[in-house]
Amino acid sequence: MSGAGAETCIAPVRPFVPSEPKSVQEYRDLIQRDFEAYVQDIQEHFRCLGDERARAFEEAREVSDEYGQFLDRAAQ
Repeated sequence: MSGAGAETCIAPVRPFVPSEPKSVQEYRDLIQRDFEAYVQDIQEHFRCLGDERARAFEEAREVSDEYGQFLDRAAQ
């Protein structure tokens, strides 16, 4: 049984920075936009991870309670 309700938090791809100084200058604006997009995306990723962590803790608490109830019923 798996967590069908679990959210998938996919990390963004790191921005690529060319090693050649000429390419860095030539694509400077594009690279800067990639970095800015990455910062926004990684913040969203962190929020997703936090939400998923909270969801998983709540689920674990519920399952623990259900297991306790099961054990009580099984002992009767």
